[in-house]
Amino acid sequence: MNKTHQIWLLILSVCLATVSANAQSFRVQCPTSTITHPVAANNNSEPAYSGPTYTGTSGYPAPANVNGAIKCQQISGGDGFATMGDGTQTYMFSFGPLSGLADIANGQPGTEPPSIFNSVYPGRLMPGDPATTVDALGLGRFTYNGAVGLAPDLDCIADNAAVAAANALLPPGVPPQPLPCPNLPANGLDGHVDPRQIEDIGVMNGNIPAPLMAFDEDDEFFLTLTNVGMIMRPDLFEQHTVHFHGYPNASSFYDGVPDASVAINIGGSFTYYYLAPDAGTYFWHCHITPPEHLQMGMVGQLYVRPRQNRVPPTTTLYSALQTQQMDLRTACPRGSDTAHSDILCSNSLPALPTSATGGFSSGVATKKYAYNDGDGSTYYDVEYPLQIHGFDPSFHFVGMTFNPEEFADMKDKYFLLNGRSYPDTVTTGPLETQTTDGANHFSQPLPSIITIQSGQKALLRISDLDVTEYQTLASLGIPMHVIGYNAKLLRDQAGNNLDYYTNSITLAGGESLDVILDATGYTAGQVFYLYTPNLDHLSNDAENFGGLMTEVRIN
Repeated sequence: MNKTHQIWLLILSVCLATVSANAQSFRVQCPTSTITHPVAANNNSEPAYSGPTYTGTSGYPAPANVNGAIKCQQISGGDGFATMGDGTQTYMFSFGPLSGLADIANGQPGTEPPSIFNSVYPGRLMPGDPATTVDALGLGRFTYNGAVGLAPDLDCIADNAAVAAANALLPPGVPPQPLPCPNLPANGLDGHVDPRQIEDIGVMNGNIPAPLMAFDEDDEFFLTLTNVGMIMRPDLFEQHTVHFHGYPNASSFYDGVPDASVAINIGGSFTYYYLAPDAGTYFWHCHITPPEHLQMGMVGQLYVRPRQNRVPPTTTLYSALQTQQMDLRTACPRGSDTAHSDILCSNSLPALPTSATGGFSSGVATKKYAYNDGDGSTYYDVEYPLQIHGFDPSFHFVGMTFNPEEFADMKDKYFLLNGRSYPDTVTTGPLETQTTDGANHFSQPLPSIITIQSGQKALLRISDLDVTEYQTLASLGIPMHVIGYNAKLLRDQAGNNLDYYTNSITLAGGESLDVILDATGYTAGQVFYLYTPNLDHLSNDAENFGGLMTEVRIN
């Protein structure tokens, strides 16, 4: 056999090996640049808002003004346990974090820019991380927020090197063969993952609420769902999806409703793509048999920050909102422009201009707003997402042992704020639960205690994700200023603010409210209660013992 034939056999064997090596199910995706965000170095932080991204209707070429950044997150679909207020461990079908582990354990969103997401853990993650590492080394030692399992694609690196070496031996005039992995970055990170690490962290990793997500208007968001299976129910071949409830998706392909999109099988991954829409408070859940999977815990919180946070201090909020009307994706015209009026738009200009200015300077938002209000009326200092949910322990026990569940008899006994009943709602830091793998997991990472500095304002992003009940929350002593409903600013088309003050709000399942608590005039040390006046919902499986209640503390 001559040398040329040997080279061609080498190339053929490398290509076949590549096909075999890449035939895996778990993948993750977080591009460093896109058509909308073409410069990779600029996509890891939010730029100042200088003008509309797109003003025409001819599609999406490279934009004139690049707004927003790229954000990524990875989650697992599986099962787990949570500890209720009376100490009972309750089984869940649930989502868990596979990125942003340290941030989620600290009560923050797990949504990360590419520079953080596309980082490899310097060692080996252990089952239960970060709870395992925090327990062993002390709180605050675990800082990794990258994608779990992400690793250099050694097969592609080796295959590219082999083909490059073979090409170097080709006689003059013979065209070189293409590389098996032509788009492989220099660091070898192309979405390849170590499945062992995915399983070590993703199994029994369920959270209630599901991992918190937060990004900014104009961001491009890449969310990877990896279905690791349910260890307690190996007889169930449950698919999972992600549905952003009430959220205007770019395509039904990413909507998560399996009839019109895709569902992810056990052992598979899928990356959803979202272009951030209007600011506001949304939520997300699995859309496979929703009454079952929502009751079992597959539901989480999501909010979108407004462009107004990125308005420079030299620009008035009113003029910035006028400029936004040229971006047809989120325009909210009024007056004589009836041809483009939209009764559903959420950022119409206020009736009267104000002199309020932005506060974005040197990449930092010194002023924060819930919406693009144009007048500063939705300003706040600190924010707290609050997810209302309820668990029926009998339904969860049946879900752990056999099917079908008795949907008609579903009756919640545990009433939860961010997955906890009082007094656990005011416990700081994540709550741990030991599961059947013998490791502790941060099953309930998000506390509900509300802390406000005297003279400041707190934004409560309240969503009711209960399957069976209406829920009421009351605040006595410090009134609730309601500014948004279902991710829409409370304002009519004429620009009149429709916000109101109340001491009690009531939500149905699938609804959200944005509420501001103003601590002006209150003194440090005062404590108020945010609670439900429905006495049977002050329950940890026993009436008048916990349930929907937390504390508002003035510092």
